[in-house]
Amino acid sequence: MTQQTSMLAAQRNLQSNAAQLAKLQDQAMTRKAFSRASEDPSGAADALRIRAQQRANDQHSRNIDNGLGWVTTLDSTLTAVNDLMKRVRDLTVQGANDGSLSSTAKEAIAVELDGLKDQLLGLANTQYLGRSVFAGNSSAGAAFNPDFSFTGTPGSTVDRRIGPDSTVRVDSDGLAVFGQGATSAFALIEGIAADLRGGTNIGTRLTAIDQSMNAIRTEHSAVGSRHAVIMRAEEAVMDKTVSFEAQRAGVEDIEISRIILDLKAQEITYQAALGVTARVLQPTLMDFLR
Repeated sequence: MTQQTSMLAAQRNLQSNAAQLAKLQDQAMTRKAFSRASEDPSGAADALRIRAQQRANDQHSRNIDNGLGWVTTLDSTLTAVNDLMKRVRDLTVQGANDGSLSSTAKEAIAVELDGLKDQLLGLANTQYLGRSVFAGNSSAGAAFNPDFSFTGTPGSTVDRRIGPDSTVRVDSDGLAVFGQGATSAFALIEGIAADLRGGTNIGTRLTAIDQSMNAIRTEHSAVGSRHAVIMRAEEAVMDKTVSFEAQRAGVEDIEISRIILDLKAQEITYQAALGVTARVLQPTLMDFLR
Protein backbone atom coordinates (compact mmCIF):
# COMPACT_ATOMS: atom_id res chain seq x y z
CA MET A 1 0.00 0.00 0.00
CA THR A 2 1.88 3.09 -1.18
CA GLN A 3 1.42 6.60 0.12
CA GLN A 4 -0.12 7.66 -3.19
CA THR A 5 -2.63 4.83 -3.05
CA SER A 6 -3.65 5.88 0.45
CA MET A 7 -4.06 9.46 -0.63
CA LEU A 8 -6.22 8.48 -3.62
CA ALA A 9 -8.41 6.29 -1.43
CA ALA A 10 -8.77 9.09 1.13
CA GLN A 11 -9.58 11.53 -1.65
CA ARG A 12 -12.32 9.30 -3.06
CA ASN A 13 -13.74 8.85 0.42
CA LEU A 14 -13.80 12.59 1.07
CA GLN A 15 -15.34 13.30 -2.34
CA SER A 16 -18.07 10.75 -1.71
CA ASN A 17 -18.84 12.29 1.68
CA ALA A 18 -18.79 15.79 0.21
CA ALA A 19 -21.12 14.77 -2.62
CA GLN A 20 -23.59 13.24 -0.18
CA LEU A 21 -23.38 16.35 2.00
CA ALA A 22 -24.03 18.58 -1.04
CA LYS A 23 -27.02 16.44 -2.03
CA LEU A 24 -28.54 16.71 1.43
CA GLN A 25 -27.94 20.46 1.49
CA ASP A 26 -29.70 20.78 -1.87
CA GLN A 27 -32.63 18.70 -0.61
CA ALA A 28 -32.87 20.85 2.52
CA MET A 29 -33.05 24.02 0.40
CA THR A 30 -35.46 22.74 -2.27
CA ARG A 31 -37.38 20.31 -0.06
CA LYS A 32 -37.40 17.95 -3.05
CA ALA A 33 -36.26 14.34 -3.01
CA PHE A 34 -34.39 14.84 -6.29
CA SER A 35 -33.60 17.71 -8.64
CA ARG A 36 -32.53 15.62 -11.66
CA ALA A 37 -34.06 12.52 -13.16
CA SER A 38 -30.70 10.75 -13.01
CA GLU A 39 -30.80 10.88 -9.22
CA ASP A 40 -33.97 8.73 -9.10
CA PRO A 41 -35.15 7.51 -12.53
CA SER A 42 -38.06 5.54 -11.10
CA GLY A 43 -39.22 8.43 -8.93
CA ALA A 44 -38.86 10.87 -11.84
CA ALA A 45 -41.03 8.63 -14.04
CA ASP A 46 -43.70 8.45 -11.33
CA ALA A 47 -43.54 12.22 -10.84
CA LEU A 48 -44.01 12.86 -14.58
CA ARG A 49 -46.99 10.49 -14.70
CA ILE A 50 -48.64 12.13 -11.69
CA ARG A 51 -48.02 15.64 -13.01
CA ALA A 52 -49.60 14.67 -16.33
CA GLN A 53 -52.66 13.46 -14.44
CA GLN A 54 -52.73 16.72 -12.49
CA ARG A 55 -52.64 18.78 -15.68
CA ALA A 56 -55.51 16.77 -17.17
CA ASN A 57 -57.48 17.13 -13.95
CA ASP A 58 -56.85 20.89 -13.91
CA GLN A 59 -58.19 21.11 -17.47
CA HIS A 60 -61.31 19.20 -16.44
CA SER A 61 -61.73 21.66 -13.57
CA ARG A 62 -61.55 24.61 -15.97
CA ASN A 63 -64.06 22.90 -18.27
CA ILE A 64 -66.39 22.35 -15.34
CA ASP A 65 -66.17 26.01 -14.30
CA ASN A 66 -66.99 27.05 -17.85
CA GLY A 67 -69.83 24.53 -18.09
CA LEU A 68 -71.30 25.74 -14.82
CA GLY A 69 -71.32 29.25 -16.22
CA TRP A 70 -73.27 28.06 -19.26
CA VAL A 71 -75.88 26.01 -17.40
CA THR A 72 -76.30 28.63 -14.66
CA THR A 73 -77.01 31.21 -17.35
CA LEU A 74 -79.46 28.82 -18.98
CA ASP A 75 -81.20 28.06 -15.70
CA SER A 76 -81.83 31.71 -14.86
CA THR A 77 -82.86 32.49 -18.45
CA LEU A 78 -85.33 29.61 -18.70
CA THR A 79 -86.79 30.58 -15.33
CA ALA A 80 -87.39 34.08 -16.69
CA VAL A 81 -88.83 32.64 -19.94
CA ASN A 82 -91.25 30.44 -18.01
CA ASP A 83 -92.39 33.37 -15.84
CA LEU A 84 -92.88 35.49 -18.98
CA MET A 85 -95.01 32.83 -20.64
CA LYS A 86 -97.12 32.56 -17.49
CA ARG A 87 -97.82 36.27 -17.82
CA VAL A 88 -98.69 35.79 -21.49
CA ARG A 89 -101.17 33.08 -20.51
CA ASP A 90 -102.74 35.25 -17.80
CA LEU A 91 -103.15 38.12 -20.28
CA THR A 92 -104.64 35.75 -22.84
CA VAL A 93 -107.20 34.49 -20.34
CA GLN A 94 -107.96 38.08 -19.40
CA GLY A 95 -108.26 39.17 -23.01
CA ALA A 96 -110.54 36.25 -23.89
CA ASN A 97 -113.32 37.84 -21.84
CA ASP A 98 -114.66 39.83 -24.79
CA GLY A 99 -117.84 40.94 -23.15
CA SER A 100 -116.24 42.58 -20.10
CA LEU A 101 -113.33 44.37 -21.78
CA SER A 102 -113.38 47.72 -23.49
CA SER A 103 -111.37 48.43 -26.60
CA THR A 104 -108.99 50.51 -24.47
CA ALA A 105 -108.41 47.61 -22.09
CA LYS A 106 -107.81 45.25 -25.00
CA GLU A 107 -105.30 47.66 -26.51
CA ALA A 108 -103.51 47.88 -23.16
CA ILE A 109 -103.24 44.09 -23.05
CA ALA A 110 -102.05 44.00 -26.65
CA VAL A 111 -99.36 46.61 -25.91
CA GLU A 112 -98.14 44.57 -22.95
CA LEU A 113 -98.06 41.46 -25.11
CA ASP A 114 -95.92 43.33 -27.64
CA GLY A 115 -93.50 44.18 -24.87
CA LEU A 116 -93.44 40.59 -23.65
CA LYS A 117 -92.68 39.38 -27.20
CA ASP A 118 -89.69 41.72 -27.35
CA GLN A 119 -88.53 40.56 -23.92
CA LEU A 120 -88.85 36.93 -24.97
CA LEU A 121 -86.76 37.59 -28.08
CA GLY A 122 -84.12 39.22 -25.89
CA LEU A 123 -84.08 36.22 -23.55
CA ALA A 124 -83.80 33.86 -26.52
CA ASN A 125 -80.66 35.76 -27.56
CA THR A 126 -79.00 35.49 -24.14
CA GLN A 127 -75.21 35.11 -24.36
CA TYR A 128 -72.48 33.72 -22.15
CA LEU A 129 -68.95 35.00 -22.78
CA GLY A 130 -70.05 36.38 -26.13
CA ARG A 131 -71.76 33.20 -27.37
CA SER A 132 -75.46 32.52 -27.63
CA VAL A 133 -76.62 29.82 -25.21
CA PHE A 134 -79.49 28.79 -27.52
CA ALA A 135 -77.72 28.63 -30.91
CA GLY A 136 -75.58 25.51 -30.50
CA ASN A 137 -72.07 25.84 -31.86
CA SER A 138 -73.03 28.76 -34.11
CA SER A 139 -70.78 31.81 -33.90
CA ALA A 140 -73.69 34.15 -34.63
CA GLY A 141 -74.21 36.77 -31.95
CA ALA A 142 -77.96 36.14 -31.76
CA ALA A 143 -79.85 32.85 -31.86
CA PHE A 144 -82.96 34.45 -33.41
CA ASN A 145 -83.35 37.23 -35.93
CA PRO A 146 -86.08 39.89 -35.68
CA ASP A 147 -88.12 37.84 -38.16
CA PHE A 148 -87.96 34.91 -35.69
CA SER A 149 -85.69 32.80 -37.91
CA PHE A 150 -83.12 30.61 -36.16
CA THR A 151 -79.43 31.34 -36.83
CA GLY A 152 -77.98 28.16 -35.34
CA THR A 153 -77.34 24.79 -36.91
CA PRO A 154 -80.12 22.34 -35.95
CA GLY A 155 -78.76 19.45 -33.91
CA SER A 156 -75.42 21.12 -33.09
CA THR A 157 -74.37 21.20 -29.45
CA VAL A 158 -71.79 22.77 -27.16
CA ASP A 159 -70.12 20.11 -25.02
CA ARG A 160 -67.52 20.21 -22.27
CA ARG A 161 -65.27 17.32 -21.21
CA ILE A 162 -65.63 17.04 -17.45
CA GLY A 163 -63.76 13.77 -16.90
CA PRO A 164 -61.44 11.31 -18.66
CA ASP A 165 -64.40 9.53 -20.28
CA SER A 166 -67.34 11.90 -19.85
CA THR A 167 -68.69 14.98 -21.60
CA VAL A 168 -71.81 17.02 -20.94
CA ARG A 169 -73.88 19.37 -23.05
CA VAL A 170 -73.89 22.91 -21.70
CA ASP A 171 -76.08 24.76 -24.22
CA SER A 172 -79.80 24.49 -24.90
CA ASP A 173 -81.81 23.70 -28.03
CA GLY A 174 -83.30 27.04 -29.05
CA LEU A 175 -85.58 25.40 -31.60
CA ALA A 176 -87.03 23.08 -28.98
CA VAL A 177 -87.63 25.93 -26.54
CA PHE A 178 -88.88 28.72 -28.82
CA GLY A 179 -89.53 27.22 -32.25
CA GLN A 180 -88.89 29.46 -35.25
CA GLY A 181 -90.72 31.55 -37.79
CA ALA A 182 -94.49 31.38 -37.85
CA THR A 183 -94.57 28.47 -35.39
CA SER A 184 -92.38 30.17 -32.80
CA ALA A 185 -93.41 31.42 -29.37
CA PHE A 186 -92.65 34.96 -30.57
CA ALA A 187 -95.08 34.63 -33.47
CA LEU A 188 -97.66 33.14 -31.09
CA ILE A 189 -97.54 36.19 -28.82
CA GLU A 190 -97.56 38.51 -31.81
CA GLY A 191 -100.61 36.70 -33.19
CA ILE A 192 -102.47 36.94 -29.87
CA ALA A 193 -101.90 40.70 -29.78
CA ALA A 194 -103.08 41.03 -33.39
CA ASP A 195 -106.22 38.94 -32.74
CA LEU A 196 -107.00 40.99 -29.67
CA ARG A 197 -106.81 44.21 -31.68
CA GLY A 198 -108.85 42.65 -34.48
CA GLY A 199 -111.66 41.48 -32.21
CA THR A 200 -110.94 37.75 -32.65
CA ASN A 201 -111.47 35.49 -29.66
CA ILE A 202 -107.99 34.65 -28.33
CA GLY A 203 -109.17 31.89 -26.01
CA THR A 204 -108.30 29.36 -28.67
CA ARG A 205 -104.65 30.33 -28.30
CA LEU A 206 -104.42 28.88 -24.80
CA THR A 207 -103.65 25.38 -26.07
CA ALA A 208 -100.67 26.66 -28.07
CA ILE A 209 -99.44 28.61 -25.05
CA ASP A 210 -99.62 25.51 -22.88
CA GLN A 211 -97.69 23.51 -25.46
CA SER A 212 -95.01 26.18 -25.56
CA MET A 213 -94.76 26.23 -21.77
CA ASN A 214 -94.48 22.43 -21.70
CA ALA A 215 -91.55 22.62 -24.14
CA ILE A 216 -89.88 25.24 -21.94
CA ARG A 217 -90.34 23.15 -18.79
CA THR A 218 -89.03 20.03 -20.52
CA GLU A 219 -85.85 21.81 -21.61
CA HIS A 220 -85.48 23.43 -18.20
CA SER A 221 -85.66 20.00 -16.58
CA ALA A 222 -82.97 18.70 -18.95
CA VAL A 223 -80.72 21.64 -18.10
CA GLY A 224 -81.25 20.94 -14.41
CA SER A 225 -80.20 17.33 -14.88
CA ARG A 226 -77.02 18.37 -16.70
CA HIS A 227 -76.33 20.90 -13.97
CA ALA A 228 -76.46 18.10 -11.39
CA VAL A 229 -74.05 16.00 -13.50
CA ILE A 230 -71.56 18.87 -13.64
CA MET A 231 -71.82 19.44 -9.89
CA ARG A 232 -71.03 15.78 -9.21
CA ALA A 233 -68.09 15.99 -11.62
CA GLU A 234 -66.84 19.06 -9.74
CA GLU A 235 -66.79 17.08 -6.48
CA ALA A 236 -64.92 14.23 -8.19
CA VAL A 237 -62.34 16.62 -9.62
CA MET A 238 -61.77 18.19 -6.20
CA ASP A 239 -61.22 14.74 -4.68
CA LYS A 240 -58.76 13.87 -7.45
CA THR A 241 -56.92 17.17 -6.92
CA VAL A 242 -56.27 16.26 -3.29
CA SER A 243 -55.34 12.67 -4.17
CA PHE A 244 -52.94 13.61 -6.98
CA GLU A 245 -51.22 16.23 -4.85
CA ALA A 246 -50.73 13.69 -2.06
CA GLN A 247 -49.24 11.23 -4.57
CA ARG A 248 -46.94 13.91 -6.01
CA ALA A 249 -45.78 14.98 -2.57
CA GLY A 250 -45.09 11.36 -1.65
CA VAL A 251 -42.78 11.00 -4.64
CA GLU A 252 -41.14 14.43 -4.91
CA ASP A 253 -41.26 16.08 -1.51
CA ILE A 254 -39.28 15.21 1.61
CA GLU A 255 -39.94 15.62 5.29
CA ILE A 256 -37.90 18.62 6.37
CA SER A 257 -37.29 17.34 9.90
CA ARG A 258 -35.85 14.07 8.59
CA ILE A 259 -33.61 15.75 6.04
CA ILE A 260 -32.23 18.13 8.67
CA LEU A 261 -31.30 15.21 10.90
CA ASP A 262 -29.68 13.43 7.94
CA LEU A 263 -27.81 16.61 7.04
CA LYS A 264 -26.42 17.06 10.55
CA ALA A 265 -25.38 13.41 10.66
CA GLN A 266 -23.63 13.74 7.29
CA GLU A 267 -21.83 16.90 8.42
CA ILE A 268 -20.51 15.02 11.44
CA THR A 269 -19.47 12.12 9.19
CA TYR A 270 -17.67 14.49 6.82
CA GLN A 271 -15.84 16.27 9.62
CA ALA A 272 -14.83 12.92 11.09
CA ALA A 273 -13.56 11.78 7.70
CA LEU A 274 -11.47 14.93 7.42
CA GLY A 275 -10.00 14.36 10.86
CA VAL A 276 -9.19 10.72 10.22
CA THR A 277 -7.59 11.51 6.87
CA ALA A 278 -5.46 14.24 8.40
CA ARG A 279 -4.14 11.86 11.05
CA VAL A 280 -3.55 8.96 8.70
CA LEU A 281 -1.79 10.89 5.95
CA GLN A 282 0.86 12.62 8.09
CA PRO A 283 3.53 14.37 5.98
CA THR A 284 7.01 12.78 6.06
CA LEU A 285 10.50 14.23 5.48
CA MET A 286 10.37 12.94 1.88
CA ASP A 287 7.25 15.02 1.28
CA PHE A 288 9.21 18.15 2.09
CA LEU A 289 12.24 17.11 0.02
CA ARG A 290 10.21 16.57 -3.19
